[in-house]
Amino acid sequence: MKPIQVGLLGIGTVGSGVFNVLARNQEEIRRRAGRGIEIACVADLDMARARSIVGEQTRVVGDARELIANPDIDIVVELIGGYGIARQLVLEAIAAGKHVVTANKALLAVHGEEIFKAAHDKGVVVAFEAAVAGGIPIIKALREGLSANQIQWVAGIINGTTNFILSEMRDKGLDFDVVLKEAQRLGYAEADPTFDIEGVDAAHKATIMSAIAFGIPVQFDKAYVEGITKLSGADIKYAEQLGYRIKLLGITKRTDKGVELRVHPSLVPAKRLIANVEGAMNAVVVHGDAVGTTLYYGKGAGSEPTASAVIADLVDITRLIEADPTHRVPPLAFQSHTLGAAGQELPVLPMAEVVTSYYLRIRVADQAGVLAKITGLLAGANISIDALLQREADEVGGEGSMQTDLIILTHDTREGGMDAALAQIQALPTVLAPITRIRKEELN
Repeated sequence: MKPIQVGLLGIGTVGSGVFNVLARNQEEIRRRAGRGIEIACVADLDMARARSIVGEQTRVVGDARELIANPDIDIVVELIGGYGIARQLVLEAIAAGKHVVTANKALLAVHGEEIFKAAHDKGVVVAFEAAVAGGIPIIKALREGLSANQIQWVAGIINGTTNFILSEMRDKGLDFDVVLKEAQRLGYAEADPTFDIEGVDAAHKATIMSAIAFGIPVQFDKAYVEGITKLSGADIKYAEQLGYRIKLLGITKRTDKGVELRVHPSLVPAKRLIANVEGAMNAVVVHGDAVGTTLYYGKGAGSEPTASAVIADLVDITRLIEADPTHRVPPLAFQSHTLGAAGQELPVLPMAEVVTSYYLRIRVADQAGVLAKITGLLAGANISIDALLQREADEVGGEGSMQTDLIILTHDTREGGMDAALAQIQALPTVLAPITRIRKEELN
């Protein structure tokens, strides 16, 4: 049987990994897929560099549309990234009747509804295992392996750059700015690290996982996104003393009122496995009603780990390429005609309606009655305290002016209620600095 013909749009880090792994494991992949899978054409603006990677046997073009128009290409792999030209090329490939594999989480989180509808109407597949958590097969686990379950929640370390930074801050006692520069020097962080450190990259991935877990449309615009730029070494140290570690988590939960979809730093009990995921590694915890809690761990980025996920999609499409489109696995797990109804039943909740617990660090004047006033305001807002730590006072500014940090852990409360209580506390004359608030996730 003739091998499946694949066209690569972009042959950078991931594209070269796809080419190399396909070549190295060609026979193993053929045995799994039932027929060969070949890179027949590569489109890249830097044609000389592309040629140096693929050699003389593979066609190289500088125009992506020339590749898409080639009638011999069965599957187009989009590895360009971003929202702009990538969206246009993916839609053109679908219109041309090509199946599409992409690692582009940003594209799917923002334009997924348009792309999936176009693919459904044309009867082609859009596969995207590599878009979330690199080499970890979390999409397949959520979409197929756990399909018997009503998923309750998903929580993941899904950005390696931020996890590396937080690990270094904890291990070396350094502040964020210092570790970011080191991460950039080592190549873990981009020259412009905004998408990573502000939580946007993780939110793209969490949006996709939420849609698959709960059968709702992709709704990145409704995600709450908070990065790690305001974290200090002091907070990481205090969290350790209380038995927690701080991780940037992408979280989505099913509640009676709707779906939570949020990315932010979180205190996680140190005894949880996910709290011990260090460096640039990724991990995702999924809780289903039948299976309980499951953990998926591995490399979330890199040439060959991501290529592993891309090629897994190529194998899946190859196995089913002749199948009736109605017999294929839906891209978002649920049959497309059910997504609208599910979306109406499960709205994405505004952050003010989210219920969770909190870590608070409050810099106060070391005076009698300060603690009582703060705890009184929390009690008045029906916020109960789980633990309280008062640090030894230190002199600031001379003349006997003593200040201290109050560290408070709360029980679960609604975010909107916490916002109102913190506004009252911040207005106290004895509160001397902006209050640090970090959400706490027990992940039971």
